[in-house]
Amino acid sequence: MSFLNFFKKKKDEPSKKSEKNTHPPKPNISTEMVAARKGEIGEYKIDIQLDQLPKDILYLSDLLIENKKAKSGYSQIDHVILSPYGIIVIETKNYKGTIYGGKERNTWLVNGKFKMMNPFVQNYGHIQALKTLVDLNHKEIFISMVSFTKRCTFKVGVDYRKITSDELLVYDIELSEFIHRKISTLKLQHKEPLLSSDDISIIYKRFSNANIADAKIRERHTQALKNQTINEVTNQPFTCAKCHKPVSAKVRSYCLSKQKFKGEIYCFDHQKAIK
Repeated sequence: MSFLNFFKKKKDEPSKKSEKNTHPPKPNISTEMVAARKGEIGEYKIDIQLDQLPKDILYLSDLLIENKKAKSGYSQIDHVILSPYGIIVIETKNYKGTIYGGKERNTWLVNGKFKMMNPFVQNYGHIQALKTLVDLNHKEIFISMVSFTKRCTFKVGVDYRKITSDELLVYDIELSEFIHRKISTLKLQHKEPLLSSDDISIIYKRFSNANIADAKIRERHTQALKNQTINEVTNQPFTCAKCHKPVSAKVRSYCLSKQKFKGEIYCFDHQKAIK
């Protein structure tokens, strides 16, 4: 059974009445499973919109590429749009509630209490990683776009909603609309396309070839991000996975960049024990 069929209502079947008229116990579904399902539905809705883009526009989804400046050693990029007038990098978020933030903040708030990294700071890192894969004359044509579900309300800077901005905040249901509007705006700014069809094909192949499909590497990256988020949001120091002593930012970055540590952080003494 496919994942999406999980949410479809089953056809009515003849019911067998029991003497006690009891209901079967509800399945024990974890919060992580529910979040994963909601996230997959959100990505599915976005993919439908991206499939409807004009033929001269190509896109890639769920890229994992090396990024030496990232704490995990990688950047995981939700979507990249390759158009003749710019490269749009999309970061998707699956939150519910009121989003408070601004350009000057490194962390934003959900419902005024739950912290999250400024998604545009996060997407900036993704864009810098992608820039290493394109020619010098194409490094300044990137647009950062962050998509939230319609279950959110924005309390952020108004500039994020202006189509002339190179940092755009959108709802998932209006994603294709904003992409079309942004490209139309860029057409008015530039008399000629910034990327030819050959340029787009070359960049598409470079991004595809750089993508890491190895499941183990992806799992380590995901675990490293979870550890990083927990510590940053709670303002707790990073600690050794064995002795739980605090470690420096340099030690933390070193461990996360080495595959043999599998996304865990170890102090200097316990690093020697890992082979």
